[in-house]
Order: sequence, then C-alpha cells, then structure tokens
Amino acid sequence: MTHRASLLGAASLGVCLLALTPRVGADLPPEKVGQVMQLPETVSDHWVWVPDRLFRHSILLDGDTGKMLGAIDSGVQISPKAPLWSRTRNEIYNVDTIYSRGHRGERHDFVVIYDSRTLEVKGEIEIPPKAADTGPGIALVGLLDGGRFIVVLNQSPGASVSVVDVEAMRMVAEVQTAGCAAVFPAGPTRFGMLCGNGTAITVHLKDNGELDRIARSTSFFDVVADPITEKGVRDGSTWWFASFEGLLYEVDFGGDTPTPKAPWPLFTDGELKDEWRIGGAQHLAYHPGTKRLYSLVHQGGPGSHKDPGAEIWVYDVPARKKVTVFTAPSLIVAFLGPQAGFDAEGTFGKVLNFLLPNIGVHSIAVTQDSQPLLFVRNADLGAVGVLDAVSGEHLRDIDETGLSGALLVVP
Repeated sequence: MTHRASLLGAASLGVCLLALTPRVGADLPPEKVGQVMQLPETVSDHWVWVPDRLFRHSILLDGDTGKMLGAIDSGVQISPKAPLWSRTRNEIYNVDTIYSRGHRGERHDFVVIYDSRTLEVKGEIEIPPKAADTGPGIALVGLLDGGRFIVVLNQSPGASVSVVDVEAMRMVAEVQTAGCAAVFPAGPTRFGMLCGNGTAITVHLKDNGELDRIARSTSFFDVVADPITEKGVRDGSTWWFASFEGLLYEVDFGGDTPTPKAPWPLFTDGELKDEWRIGGAQHLAYHPGTKRLYSLVHQGGPGSHKDPGAEIWVYDVPARKKVTVFTAPSLIVAFLGPQAGFDAEGTFGKVLNFLLPNIGVHSIAVTQDSQPLLFVRNADLGAVGVLDAVSGEHLRDIDETGLSGALLVVP
C-alpha cells in the first residue's frame, strides 16, 4: 500500500469514527483581554519553535508543559524561516518577505528584530530582496557564533549570501557563492556551504563581516549517484550530512579549508535489502553531550526520500553503530481531538489511536541540555510529539500547533 493510500484510508476511518462521536461541551470562563505577558528572563532548554506555513507565523512552545508561550509573524513566504535567538543580546531575528500589493508588487526582504521577552518588534534591517525560499526552510539562515552576524542564503537564481551585522544594524556584504547553497555556521566569522559539484566551501569573513576569502574542499560525494541532503546537524565546527542511500558524511569547517572524512553506513546490507532509507523534511537530529545521532527512517524505494517515517534510529557517532530504535508517536488523534471535541488521552482517543495507522513524522529535533527532549512533527498535522531523548518514552503530545509545516527549531 502506498503512503498516499494509507493516509487517505486513515483519514476516511477517522472521519467515520468522528461522525459517531458526540461533541463534548464545556463551560469556559470569560476570557480576560488586555493582558500583556512576558517570557521568563531565562530561556528554557526545552522550548521549541514550530513555524506554520499557512498561518505565516512561528509559535513558541514549552516542551515540558505543552503550553504555547508566544508567536512571531512571518511575511509572504513558502514557509517561515527559522527564528534565530540571541541569548546574549536578548533578541530574536526573523527573515521576512513582503510585497507592496500583498502577494505581488515590489518585494522587500527584512531581518526583523524582536525583544525576546515581550516578542515586540524592536527594529528591522532591509536586505536584498532575494532571500531563498523553500518548503522545509532548512539551512536558509544562520546566526554565527558570538551572535553578531546573520547570514541569509539568496537565490535569484544565482546563489549568494547576505551578511548582516545586528550590532551595527546594517547589511555589510553580499558574498557571491555560485553553485553552492545552504549556510552552516562554524564560528564567529565563518560558515560552510555545500556545492553542486560534490565539494564544500568555507566562507571566511573579516572581523567587520566583509568577505575575507573562500576555500573549497576536494570533491567528496557523487551528486548524481548518491547526493547528500542539506539537512545537516552540528557539533561545533563539525557538521554531519546523510546521503539518500544512507551514508553519513562528516565535514569539519573549522580550518582554512573544509575537511570531509570518509563516510560510514547508517544501514547494514540486510537493512538496505529491506529498503530502509532516510526520509522526511528534517530527518536528522544530534545531541553533542551524548554524541547521539537521531535519524528518521522508513521503508521505500528510490525517490521516497521525502516520505515520513514511524521509526527513529539512534546511533553512537564515535562508535559508528546503531544503539536503539524509537517509535515515533502517531499524531493523528492528537490533532483531531481538539477539532472534534474529545480528549485524545481519554478512552475514545486511545481506541482511535489503536485503530488508526501510524503515518509517521517528517521532522525531528533534539534539545541540547543534559536531560534532552526529542520533538517530532508531521508536516500535515497540527500537533507535536515529545519524547524522552534518552529512553524514547513518549511523554506527551502538544495539540493545536498550527496546520501545516515541517520545521522544528530549538532556540
């Protein structure tokens, strides 16, 4: 059965069951209006941004309580770009696109600056109106270490990178990077990119943000036979990228020139024979403290790299081996419950969850603290699952997180 067929079947079954379910009424107290709240001074390690491409905003959620903390708007884009949180400056940066006539007319792109406690706009910096825009929104923007420079990938259709100095409140450079895309921060004045000829580059900036030099690696992956995805994960200046066929590549952008290492396989020959593959929109997560890599997987043939997966395979990176497997929670009932008026954790919700197939998730992200949480998301369901990243225990689901989108961003 194809993924599309199983999804339609699940939706049909869900509609039939919901038609038999009485709406649950509740007496709610009058809502208090005019209240102005502030976020705590200390940013929790267990917060997560959930951008929504239909509502055009990014919601900030608390993974411990499941409560919404706030939201920031995004402009007219395919998907909101990742909000960038500067804990040293107590600011949040978001790259927005607007048009003079709503969805048409003259285009303007901005880095919008928010106060990280009130979520009020403090200012904006205009940048060239060509910021790249993709559905998943992966690796389109980055805050370099130290929190002074933001890099924004441009595509018009040629590739370049806008460098923005948030301390001086101005754009300082546009770096031409023809043939290379995605931005991977690797220091206060350095970031990496992947290129269409199988190489990588390190872009070195001067102390004022202007271009110093660009250094290129040798070719280390085959862009035709087995390309790697841009959905990388980071530990310091080192980034990991997975190929479509399940090879994990390590690239160190810490030196003058990018240094790739020989890849190692995420799947055994037997697992490849059974058609296990990476997949999804944000399919890797990494926890530096435990050196564990989380990989979202599914069973499918070539071309299925965007399909969601119901399993998360966990690897010990130094040992280069799989150590455990987590099951991603099914988020259908968590999404349908508030819409239909029933408790997703109640008896009916548990029965429905048992009857409906697990269609998997598209995205994963892990917090970076000593008691990490693993967030999971299906791009077509407005719910987020929360797992214990050490044991894999399903802790809770957060409902009403929007309608559509794949990106998950841990501040």
